[in-house]
Amino acid sequence: MMNASSRATAGAGRQALPLAAPLAALRTQLGPRWQALAPRERRGLLLAGGALLTLLLWLVAIQPAWKVLRSAPAQRAELQGQLALMRSLAAEARELRAQPPVTPEQAQAALESATSARLGSAAKLAVNGERVTATFTGVDPVAFTEWLREVRSAARARVVEAQLNRSAQAYSGSVVLTLPRPL
Repeated sequence: MMNASSRATAGAGRQALPLAAPLAALRTQLGPRWQALAPRERRGLLLAGGALLTLLLWLVAIQPAWKVLRSAPAQRAELQGQLALMRSLAAEARELRAQPPVTPEQAQAALESATSARLGSAAKLAVNGERVTATFTGVDPVAFTEWLREVRSAARARVVEAQLNRSAQAYSGSVVLTLPRPL
């Protein structure tokens, strides 16, 4: 004998599965059709359904995970390289901050010294207050890189604008730098 509370619980259980009634109706319709099929046809339909299910499982679950696993080592290596670069840039920034400040005169002297030592007659400097424009033609890339490093560390100059053209084995163009402000 069911009391009112057990009937309410049983009714709530039926409402929790809204697809149960349509599935039961579909099963009662397809049941006689399935039984009417020959065993060979049933086996074929089961194999086709299994193949379809396997394909769906591959496309939805396995293949995306497989792609992620295959690409993960390359992505990790790329990210490790980026992290190493960021750490080296951060260390360089800390080193530059730790250096004592220089006067504009000292910075200009260091810039002129670095330009004549690293780039020679291939570069010309034009000083306009705190801004310096370095124009160069046919400069070796290694010498140019060393010049930039020395300019940043010794003269404390910052690159504001650069216009570079690369020929076969040399750079040409101009670089605009700002010197440190007076103390």
